[in-house]
Amino acid sequence: MNRETEPKGQGIYTRKARLAGEELPLFFAAIAREVSADHLTLVCIGTDRSTGDALGPLTGSRLAAHGFPHVIGTLPDPCDAQSIEEKLGSIPEHHTIVAIDACLGQRASVGSFLAGQGPLSPAESVGLSLPRVGHYSIAAVVNEKGPKPYWTLQSTSLHRVMDMASRIADAAASAFRLIP
Repeated sequence: MNRETEPKGQGIYTRKARLAGEELPLFFAAIAREVSADHLTLVCIGTDRSTGDALGPLTGSRLAAHGFPHVIGTLPDPCDAQSIEEKLGSIPEHHTIVAIDACLGQRASVGSFLAGQGPLSPAESVGLSLPRVGHYSIAAVVNEKGPKPYWTLQSTSLHRVMDMASRIADAAASAFRLIP
């Protein structure tokens, strides 16, 4: 099943925008106006075997702990390059998908989030070709892009990744009224 998806709704993020962490609640609030948590699937892409790429599973575990009913990609069950196609095939057709992944970017963008309507391309920075996913997407810029992307992801600050995962999960839970 191809889970490349067309944008839904008329939210304020019709293009990818660089957001600071404190702007994430507005992004999720726009989605919450369009869909309930029951019809939302959060696809958190990455692996627990690389510090930088653990953003997805860390975020997914936090989202599940907040009570989101449909989360794909957690620390115990990551959504990685080997499992992404199978996991995407399990998403109900009527669900709105928010894809979340780590990425590498420009030095000035490290610590920010690229968010908006439309899919993201997982593992693009390391040269893999995986299915595009998401009606909405967030790419967290965890480190600077360099000549050795695998090494860069391996040596990314765990503190930064955990902080960014918390910001995403807390913003989503607040927008969907799962936490005050």
